[in-house]
Amino acid sequence: MEILQQILFLLSIAVSVGLFSKKIKQIRRNIFLGQPEVINDHYIKRWKNVLLLAFGQKKMFKNLTVAFLHLFIYLGFIIINIEIFEIIIDGITGSHRIFAPYIPALYPLLINSFEFLAASVIIVCVIFLIRRNILPILRFKSNELKGWPSKDANLILLIEIILMSLFLSMNAADSMLQQANQEPYSLHKTGPFLISSYVSILFSGCPIHVLIFLERICWWLHILGIFIFLNYLPWSKHLHILLAFPNAFYARLTPQGKIHNMPTVQQEVLYSFQPELAPTQTDSTSHLKFGAKDIQDLSWKNILDAYTCTECGRCSSACPANQTGKLLSPRKIMMNTRDRAEEIGNNIDKNGSFTDDSKSLLFDYITEEELRACTTCNACVEECPVSINPLDIIIQLRRYLVMEQSSAPSEWTAMFTNVENNFAPWKFSPDDRINWTKE
Repeated sequence: MEILQQILFLLSIAVSVGLFSKKIKQIRRNIFLGQPEVINDHYIKRWKNVLLLAFGQKKMFKNLTVAFLHLFIYLGFIIINIEIFEIIIDGITGSHRIFAPYIPALYPLLINSFEFLAASVIIVCVIFLIRRNILPILRFKSNELKGWPSKDANLILLIEIILMSLFLSMNAADSMLQQANQEPYSLHKTGPFLISSYVSILFSGCPIHVLIFLERICWWLHILGIFIFLNYLPWSKHLHILLAFPNAFYARLTPQGKIHNMPTVQQEVLYSFQPELAPTQTDSTSHLKFGAKDIQDLSWKNILDAYTCTECGRCSSACPANQTGKLLSPRKIMMNTRDRAEEIGNNIDKNGSFTDDSKSLLFDYITEEELRACTTCNACVEECPVSINPLDIIIQLRRYLVMEQSSAPSEWTAMFTNVENNFAPWKFSPDDRINWTKE
């Protein structure tokens, strides 16, 4: 029977890791559908970002209450993985609490700290469910969260509650079996578990064989639930649990107000001032593309941003355009970018290579009205807790509209014409530009 359990456990690991690896490879492929971008400077600053923004959750602490609540879930996820490591070894080797005999004094302290975190995660998840579904918080009521995004957020919280409840129930049954001197539970007695001792009240009076069944079923459901959770992550907004770290590392370190110009356009401006520098011959066969229309025109970092998005809505809450009732939502920009990347990836999986589907990120997913509402104030970039830059995508899509489609508001077109003819936004000759000083 024990060997059969070990075989089933190994099969579970193989299937779980295999499916997870397959999906992660697809996501990686989708991210690198974007244009190449070299980001290899200032390693010390980048690792500092990883420590402060990803590990330390620095930006989350702008709202202390929510930050501390989120910290319990975060620590629970990180630290309880030590307990999962022991469960995996036990499952492979057929042992029971394999670390207990090696650290007899420390082991009860570890388990009790895990239990404290597990109980904290349950309480915080319940608070977050109430906060998300009952309290009138506008960023959780937006149209882009209707349907699957809202269900996804609630489902993750429910899964965490179930996993932590199974962990506490497993420990409660285990502790009772230790006290009853039932092998193999009594071989390495770990002492009372403080939190699960309250759960054991529910099992009082149960026969030994029932307690063994409860411990085993909770053990199996707990670890299988973790495997399911692992494979659910790549389909969920909670992929940020993994991608927040590389995204923080590759975050752009230039000042937020700096907009990256196209060198070819800068050269054309230079040539207009100094025509003698312009090349006498041009390559008529090449066609420069300005801005971005679809996923393949964006940088891989833009697509990594989209997959890292937590859908928390802090960007949209800070966006002045969004808060004044305009159509723009930076969160929706990131969600749409990720959805389009997934659609193109599925197209490639189905056809072997990308087959034109007559769709594009611009127009089919993101409208001109959304892009033109942006004031490029960088509020969304400043607010994002995981270093996402919606503004960069907005600028590239808007650049395509203006420079490839010649689509701009009439006020912009008049300004562009004046700049081209008079080298200034105003409609008068450069020679007359300082006439106002004579008055």
